[in-house]
Formats: sequence, C-alpha cells, structure tokens
Amino acid sequence: MFRFFEQMVNPYGDYTQDDRPPTRVGPFLRAYAQPFRRVFFWAGLLSVVVAAIEVGLIYYLGRVVDLLGGDPALFWANHRVELIAVALFILFLRPLLHMLSVLFLNNAILPNFGTLIRWRAHKHVLRQSVGWFENDFAGRIANRIMQTPPAAGEVIFQVFDAISYSLAYVIGAAILLSAADWRLMVPLAIWLIFYGLLVRWTVARVGPASKAASDARSTVTGRVVDAYTNIHSVKMFAHHDRELDYAKEAIENTRRTFATEMRIYTLMDMALVGLNGGLIVGVVGWALWLWMQGQSSVGTVAAASALTLRLNAMTGWIMWALTTFFRQLGVVAEGMETIAQPIALVDEPGAQPLHLHRGRIDVQAVSHHYGRGAGGLDDISLTIEPGEKIGLVGRSGAGKSTLVKLLLRFYDPESGRILIDGQDITQVTQDSLRRQIGMVQQDSALLHRSVRDNILYGRPDASAAEVIAAAKQAEAHAFIRDLSDPEGRRGYDAHVGERGVKLSGGQRQRITLARVILKDAPILLLDEATSALDSEVEAAIQSTLYGMMQGKTVIAIAHRLSTIAHMDRILVMDQGRIVEQGSHDALLAEKSLYGQFWSRQSGGFLNPGAAE
Repeated sequence: MFRFFEQMVNPYGDYTQDDRPPTRVGPFLRAYAQPFRRVFFWAGLLSVVVAAIEVGLIYYLGRVVDLLGGDPALFWANHRVELIAVALFILFLRPLLHMLSVLFLNNAILPNFGTLIRWRAHKHVLRQSVGWFENDFAGRIANRIMQTPPAAGEVIFQVFDAISYSLAYVIGAAILLSAADWRLMVPLAIWLIFYGLLVRWTVARVGPASKAASDARSTVTGRVVDAYTNIHSVKMFAHHDRELDYAKEAIENTRRTFATEMRIYTLMDMALVGLNGGLIVGVVGWALWLWMQGQSSVGTVAAASALTLRLNAMTGWIMWALTTFFRQLGVVAEGMETIAQPIALVDEPGAQPLHLHRGRIDVQAVSHHYGRGAGGLDDISLTIEPGEKIGLVGRSGAGKSTLVKLLLRFYDPESGRILIDGQDITQVTQDSLRRQIGMVQQDSALLHRSVRDNILYGRPDASAAEVIAAAKQAEAHAFIRDLSDPEGRRGYDAHVGERGVKLSGGQRQRITLARVILKDAPILLLDEATSALDSEVEAAIQSTLYGMMQGKTVIAIAHRLSTIAHMDRILVMDQGRIVEQGSHDALLAEKSLYGQFWSRQSGGFLNPGAAE
C-alpha cells in the first residue's frame, strides 16, 4: 500500500531544463509542482472532505442533544437505523477517508516533492560555470540546496494539511451557524474580520523576517564550512580565536534575526488569545440568549458551543500554520537566490559534439578581463599546431591560467574566439570539449571517495587493470597499496578524505596524474604538474610526462623552467599579452625577458617578481 502511493510521482523523471528559472516564489514552486498536479488535486479534495466531516459531526452532536429531549423509551426504536448508520460511518468510512488524505500527503507528496526539488536544484547548480562557483561560499550553496526542499515541502504540507482544511472548516462552521440561526453569524463574521487583519499583519512581517533569518543561517554555514575546509591554514597560523570571532559575528546576527522573528509570533499569540475570548463569549453567549428567548434549541447551543471551542483550539494552529507557510516561503525565497540563478554559460541551441581530428588550436584576437576591464588577456592571437608542445611562462597574473580556463570554456571570451580543428568551442557542447582535454592542475584536489574512484574519474569505463597501469605510470601504485582509512578500507578502496586531505601533496598529485593518464585525451594541459613532487619522484615521473605528451597537443604552465626547457615552443606572457616566443635556446640567445627569468631562478623556479 505504501509503495503504491510512494511511486505515484517519480522525482527523477525526465523534464525540460530551464536555463532561466522563474525568479518569483509562486511560479518557481509551480514549475516544480507540475508532476504533482493529479496528486495535489486528490490531496486537496480529501482535505476538504475531512474538514466537512468534522463540521458535520459537530452538527450531528447538536441534533443528538435535541433528540434526547424526547421520550427515552422510544429513543432507540425511533432512531436506531440513523444511529447505526452514523456509527458505521464514524467507525469505517471516516477513518478510510482520513487515511487516504494522510497517505496522499505523507507518502505521495512529502517524500517526493522535496526529493524532486533537491535533485533538480543540484542538477541546475552543477551546470553553473566555474566562475559562478568562485563567487560564492561552497557551504552556503550546499546549505541552500539542503534547506530549500524541506521548506518547500513544508509549504505544500501546510497548504493541504492546514490551509485548505481550515478554510473548509471555517466555511462549514459559517454554514452550520447560519442554518441554526443566521444571527449567530454576526459574532463569527466580526471575529473573522479581526482574525484576517491579524493574519495580514503577521504575514507581512513573517516573510521578510524569515528570509533574513534564513539568509543569516546560510552565512553561518558558509563561514563555518570555510573554516573547516581550510583547517590546516587555521591551525598553521594559530587563528583559532580569529575564526571564532568571525563565526560569532554571523552567529550573533542569526540570533538577532531569529529573535526579531520570534517577537512577531509572541505578539500574534497575545492578540489571538484576546480575539478567541471574544469569539467564545460572542457566539456561545448569543446562542444562550436566543435559547432563553425561546428562539433556539438546546442542540443549537450545544453545537454552537462545541464549534466555537473547536475553532478556539484551531485558531492558534491555523495561525501557526499560516505563519509557518509564509516563513518557509521566506526560506524558499532565500534558497532561490542560488537555485533560481540563470545559467550564464550554456551550449548554443543545436550545438554539436566536438570532432577532434588533429588537435590544432587557434586563438584569434581573444580578450578577457572577467568584466573588470583589466587583468586577464588582452588581444591574444596564437596558433598551436597538432602535436606541438607549448610552454607558458610569465609572472603571476600574466594571463596564463586565464588562457587555460578559456580553452576549457570555463568562461567565454569577452571578444575573439578559440577554434579547435576549425570548430569554435562556443558552438560545440561543453562536455564533448572537455572530454578531449586532459588537465593536471597545481591544486590537485581529490574527491572524498576511494582512490579507485578518483582515478576512474578520468575514464569511468576503464578496467581494474587499466587503473593499476595508470597508477604505475604515475609512480603511485606503490604508496596506494599501503593506504588505509579509519573504516578499514585498504589500497585502492581507501578513501582519501575531503579534497584528498589524508594524502600528502605529492601523493595527491600522482593520483591526479594517474587520472589524466587514464583519460588519454588528445589535448593535454599541465599547470605546474610536478610542483608538489619531491626531486626524486619528479625525476622518476618526468619520463612518464614526456611519454604522455607523445602525439598530443600540449600546453604546459611552469614556474620551474627546467620542466619546459625541451618544449617545441615557449611563450612568455606579460600583462595579458604574449611578449616573446621561441625555443628555449633561441630565447636565451636574445636579451629576452625569458632569459632574465632563467638567470634569476633559484633552484629552477621562476621568480615572479623578476625583471620588474
């Protein structure tokens, strides 16, 4: 039974991805709710039916009180069929309808609605560009992905469990009272007006207060995760207290925003108690006055009293449900600041996969300044022939990494274009472009998974033998066999910790090399590929690197100039331009910037501040 309702909606079903999601909460939630339309219809209908039954039972209570005024000896004989029918309804049909309402809400909607939002939101965020991630805290992004789905689920829960139920109940109560005596509607109508004003006052303040509190919580998460992620720096620089103060500032802001939100609820509760007192006195007192005048029955007084006391008990719950509804809408709105951001870097309509035949790269008048008007690249033109090995040299900020990022299409150039085998990389699919490029970065961060999974990231369909062969080429197999983790996993099954923190820098670099070796892409990018290796391991791995380069088009960034001295051509970059190019020997023969770098090296490293 449970499985039937749980499988009514597939949260992972196919859907049309929207690069520019709705920016308002209502359309945003409606877009996610499309697969649930049929389920929502039945959940809403059953909620109204359950509320109508509850009001009907109160009405019937009044009828029973009136019937008790007759001859007790004839009571059962005259009303047994009616009483048995009502009893059977209460024992069997009412629980069945209530159970169906709960199953639709708790089992068909809640588990799947939040899952669908989290899945689609994560899918949307993963499609964002590298630059987008560089402009935010990873912890805050993750927090919004995690807190928005349950908030949206709570919104839906309140719609069907409280709002639709309470609306149906209040309307039913009004009908019941007017049927008994229309004058009983007067105190109820007055109460509804003031209750509506209180709801309006509360809602107008809860939404913004909730959004502020949610935003403050995300900031706390971002700061705390930032400290944990960089715990080595925190410890190394002895900034424990500084990090505490940094977090305390955000935590205190969270406390203040939450306290502001709670003040609204306290004022609401105080006003509600006074309003409900007026409702009870007004309706029950008027019913008693009508009875004393002989204008209503005892049953009417009993039904009005029961209904009013029930409304008194419900009003706090309804108000809390409404404020919860709008408070969670505030959380959703805060999460939308991440989830609903448009995808800026997308494949062009009809983009085809990159067909790489030779590996020729043409950079044509490319400029890119990250929207700042300075830094990055300035009108770069460059042709790299198939199979050519290029070394990139320059001070920090010269534009080397920017060129690599543009080639990977982490950003689109602000002007100019880049062609691979005559194909503009902005016109092919991003995945097909990056599958043709292997890259070893200076920051060799790994996934918090097993060594095997990290190496297989290069080519997921590779065999175990191919994984081991790649690790051996990268001089990693020997130390991998000795690895273990706290869970008892060993060797290639051992997990490496967040960003590979359980391994040394050299070990992480060698696993990264193994991953790229396994990928075997025709274009190879090396960004200080041996920077984390000690001299002995570097010497052993140099032959592996040169072997990797055979038959590939290679761009290698290096501060250790000895690692690129044997490249076919060396490009010297300065202030976003290529200022020199040629072979190692040709550049040294000239009075060149490269020659100054070479002569001022210490231990084979480029002095970034040289030749100022």
